[in-house]
Amino acid sequence: MPLHTPESLLQSLGSQPIGDPAELRARLVPQLKAYLDQGRSEAEGRLRESQNGLACARDLCEAMDRLVRIVHDAVVLHLYPADNPSSGERLAVVATGGYGRGALAPGSDVDLLFLLPYKQTAWSESVVEAMLYVLWDLKLKVGHATRSVEDCLRESKADMTIRTSLLEARFLFGDRELFDNLTKRFDLEIVATSAPEFVDAKLKERDARVAKAGASRYLVEPNVKDGKGGLRDLNTLFWIAKYVYRVREPEELVKAGLFTREELDLFARCEEFLWRVRCHLHFETGRAEERLTFDLQRALAERLGFAARGGLSSVERFMKAYFLIAKDVGDLTAIVCSELEARQTKRRPMLDRMFGRFRRRRGGALVGEDFTIDNNRINVACEEAFERDPVNLIRLFWLADRHNLAIHPDATRLATRSLKLIGQSLRNDPEANGLFLDIITSRNAPEIVLRHMNEAGVLGRFVPDFGRIVAMMQFNMYHHYTVDEHLIRSVGVLTEIETGQFGHEHPLVNRIFPSIRNRRALYVAVFLHDIAKGRPEDHSEAGAVIARKLGPRFGLTDAETDTVAWLIQHHLLMSNTAQSRDLSDPATIKSFAEVVQTMERLKLLLVLTVADIRAVGPGTWTGWKGQLLRNLYQETEVILGGGAVDLARSERVRLAQEQLRAELPDWSEAEFEAYAARHMPAYWLKTDETRRAKQARFLQESDKAGRTVTTAYETDQFRGVTELTVLSPDHPRLLAIVTGACAAAGGNIVDAQIFTTTDGMALDTIVLSRAFDRDEDELRRAERVAKAIERALKGEVRIADLVDGKRPAKERSKAFHVPPEVTIDNSLSSRQTVIEVSGLDRPGLLYDLTTALGKLNLNIASAHIVTFGEKAVDVFYVTDLTGTKVTHAGRQSTVRRALLDVFKGEDTQAHQRRSA
Repeated sequence: MPLHTPESLLQSLGSQPIGDPAELRARLVPQLKAYLDQGRSEAEGRLRESQNGLACARDLCEAMDRLVRIVHDAVVLHLYPADNPSSGERLAVVATGGYGRGALAPGSDVDLLFLLPYKQTAWSESVVEAMLYVLWDLKLKVGHATRSVEDCLRESKADMTIRTSLLEARFLFGDRELFDNLTKRFDLEIVATSAPEFVDAKLKERDARVAKAGASRYLVEPNVKDGKGGLRDLNTLFWIAKYVYRVREPEELVKAGLFTREELDLFARCEEFLWRVRCHLHFETGRAEERLTFDLQRALAERLGFAARGGLSSVERFMKAYFLIAKDVGDLTAIVCSELEARQTKRRPMLDRMFGRFRRRRGGALVGEDFTIDNNRINVACEEAFERDPVNLIRLFWLADRHNLAIHPDATRLATRSLKLIGQSLRNDPEANGLFLDIITSRNAPEIVLRHMNEAGVLGRFVPDFGRIVAMMQFNMYHHYTVDEHLIRSVGVLTEIETGQFGHEHPLVNRIFPSIRNRRALYVAVFLHDIAKGRPEDHSEAGAVIARKLGPRFGLTDAETDTVAWLIQHHLLMSNTAQSRDLSDPATIKSFAEVVQTMERLKLLLVLTVADIRAVGPGTWTGWKGQLLRNLYQETEVILGGGAVDLARSERVRLAQEQLRAELPDWSEAEFEAYAARHMPAYWLKTDETRRAKQARFLQESDKAGRTVTTAYETDQFRGVTELTVLSPDHPRLLAIVTGACAAAGGNIVDAQIFTTTDGMALDTIVLSRAFDRDEDELRRAERVAKAIERALKGEVRIADLVDGKRPAKERSKAFHVPPEVTIDNSLSSRQTVIEVSGLDRPGLLYDLTTALGKLNLNIASAHIVTFGEKAVDVFYVTDLTGTKVTHAGRQSTVRRALLDVFKGEDTQAHQRRSA
């Protein structure tokens, strides 16, 4: 049947009163629902065609206005007519909150105020109730209040949320005099007398909201509405402006002197873009989704018309555009705060509380005549400061760092408007580069100053290679921030290391830092290590080339430049080696040491690696990673220091056995000799002293109890892991069963060592990442995992079914494409073949891989598991059943093909597992 317009719906109901609320809803709601669906469909079509988000939001708002009006008219006409209304039977229907602003997203709440002259009457109560029932039947999310004018004024004094809602009140229909009375009294009695209070409350509210959504505006899964740089920030700016400057429309802010015309245009561009993203987001999901998650970013990029270009994918280009808008919102925030401070409507802030952590130096005048101290912050003395001497664009930030002064927003604003002054002449100016190098290598707070330079646009103009990665997102689940934010945070972590913070988390780097000779090179390398991200070539190699160009420009010596370039070229080497190689294999250490060559480079690379990992995002650094890095450092230190690298294997085995004998004074000689004979040489060479002693007692207790399948577990809070020891009769699929049981019980394996005794038993050490902070909670989980392993090894459960039951129907990682790769290498170990498998991670992947290796009759000596967000990199040290490497080309091809098949369709794999 043809759809009615809202106006025609009234006519379709007829002229006779219906009387029954249920009958009215039954006749009205289906037609209104059809109208609403059609309106949203048409709005989405116009949005896709015009790509104007604000127009879409206003269209949806206008359609809602008409719908609310027709609901009111139908209720009054057919249910509660007031032919001769009394003075108390007056009602104004008012849009408030977001709806009051005249813009609605597809999934937004509809906030209504039913405004009364006095207390509620039976008539007004009935009308409001009937209207709400219709709106609820339409599945609308309605926020509503029924208040008199006096109620509104009284409650807005006590509640800042109500006050803000009334600030944006918009008359819809009804008694206009009531509404005008409210707005007039609200302006005179509330707004005119409380501007400082309102501003302070709104800024505190913003801080709390941003902290909850994620403190950085460069989080790679931003909240479009509530995140830093999102729509709510723009709303807050306008609320404050309306309250303080007493304006009604954004255009009035130019007349009020708050914004220039260009800045008002920027405000409009930011608002339209954020509304565009938000409307597309709601249409795409069919709900009020505000977070740009990875699985939605690709769809949004397509909806908004972004295509791959310049080495960036379509989704990366879209997210870069988003983050640049978020940065612009931050600039507008600083402008408003500056003007408010000038009007003394808010308390004087510290631009960044982190300044308080550092000693404040005072004394001596600021350099030159172009800068002043304004309200305890550095400001330009005149509008011509940068034109007179463009070096001042760098000197401003240098002075802020040198004197521990926050930068006045007016100075930042002028710097942003003066970016055209930063050209080749300034970039090659020795003084400007000297000041910039001082900032990077400052012992004060370089992270803060570099971030201010970046937000002002100065950093990207002064170092164009840095400008290329500003707001650049890496479309993966590993990196939490944009590339520029990651680099700046890395410098901040480096400062924390140098000042001795977090020593309990990484004691080695804190201990060795004072002995580092190339401090300047280290800071520059950390600042530049990902400078070439987003280019077609390998970013480590390309970054080294950039470093060789920038080093001399910054004023580094040739030796320092070489060091920076080497560090950038190899900045992933230590992390990759520590996490994905067998550190007990001499070939691993020897190969790593051949690249590093000197102790100074080893120290620099360790510190850079720690700073890089810590700056990736919350939770990325773990004690387990720290332990692996320390092990690699200490093993390499022996080689570089000329230690006994080539000590005979037999001698090392003998020393290990002597150490263990000293740890077991209660054992007889016969007992110890029998135990020592159970282990192959590899066991004595690979396990550390503490683990050898624990496992000796574990095996002894198991033998006495007659247990052939048993487990033990313990937590290690410092390393952030839980270790499981598994004893079982050996067979090729043993590790597959163990990994499957761990996956089914929620255990995330990060490392595994597998040893076979001479009497046919397997002694495996499985390392799980920690899931709980409290030991008692973690031990309960470890017990659950251990029991699952024992049941699986005893054949009490079918492990394939357990693993399949844990696979979610839809995973977040499906948003990503990670081409699977299998590398087989016989040069990385003197005794085993090293198989490295990388691809899209998923629950049960490690089980699938180890099952495939078991079917290939390969013995796994150790497994090293690394995940980089959605990407898994699993490395297996294997031999065939005769204990030799896999060298035959045909055999290698079979192995490679079987492992690649693991990444094919889930349904096919599940069928193969069940039929195995």
